[in-house]
Amino acid sequence: MPPPEKTLTEFIIGEQRRFPAATGGFTALLNDIRLACKRIAYRVGKGALAADADLAGTANQIFLRTNEWGGHLAGIVSTALEQPYRIPAEHPRGRYLLACHPLDGSGGLDANVPAGSIFSVLACPEGVAGDEERAFLQRGARQVCAGYAIYGPVTMLVLTFGRGVHGFTLDREIGEFIYTHPDLRVAEETCEFAINTSNARFWEPAVKRYVDECLAGGSGPRGKDFNMRWSASLVAEAHRILMRGGVFLYPRDERLQVRAGRVRLLSEANPIGMVIEQAGGRASTGYGAVLEVEPDALHQRIGLVFGARREVERIEQYHRDFNERPYDAPLFGTRGLFRVEA
Repeated sequence: MPPPEKTLTEFIIGEQRRFPAATGGFTALLNDIRLACKRIAYRVGKGALAADADLAGTANQIFLRTNEWGGHLAGIVSTALEQPYRIPAEHPRGRYLLACHPLDGSGGLDANVPAGSIFSVLACPEGVAGDEERAFLQRGARQVCAGYAIYGPVTMLVLTFGRGVHGFTLDREIGEFIYTHPDLRVAEETCEFAINTSNARFWEPAVKRYVDECLAGGSGPRGKDFNMRWSASLVAEAHRILMRGGVFLYPRDERLQVRAGRVRLLSEANPIGMVIEQAGGRASTGYGAVLEVEPDALHQRIGLVFGARREVERIEQYHRDFNERPYDAPLFGTRGLFRVEA
């Protein structure tokens, strides 16, 4: 008989045994996250049969209720909440922090586009309460664990502890995640990119240059034809890049005068960035490594570029060398009697 398939729980326990001083709290936390993802997968899989008018809100409640009681968390941040979630007084508090996007891509569910959940685990700093905003303001490089679940034709959970990236597929017959994708890697070469071209008129010159070169195809400076993708689901894009390669761009644009982009740093860019980097790719703001960004707000947003390392490094180079905006000449500004407004 072939050996039994390894489950996610068995994999996590095996990882825990590598550290004799481990208490088991982190393992229990990951099992709670696993359970939350299974519950959300069930609700997403019901579709219109679930008669749930606010599936994103339901997913948020599932993440909070499944993870609050175990005694492993000091606090939770969710994209659905303005402030950190306070662990109820009747539950013990632990030493970890959880930042999550409970249902990324929910806007595409009516069209059966894959959605997902994103999560990031941090250690709570000494002397700081887990329901304080400052507890979560840590660089992505300090994440203990990060990953996502994707709810598509099959449900998968992908995670990293900082030692490679591992994928698990939900076997619905037995209700367990099975270890199916060891040591996931981002392909070094690619001919696919993902970007929302409806925003092209607002892109920075560096992004315009990169996309124009890709669209020029085999006769252009890149010397090969590219395919373009866009699903409006961060999880779906990250998973596609892990499975078949590519590069994803959600850059800052010229409309964003008061913030550096649209992707949430703590609950989206950092966990996806850690997964991609651990798989051999690169995650960047366009100007530098995402995981080195010092956060200054709970729901801070940034530009995000990730995928094949060489492509992301090329985009970073373009931001350094080819990102000067055209001069806004006053001749073309709005003229008044006493002033010129550029």
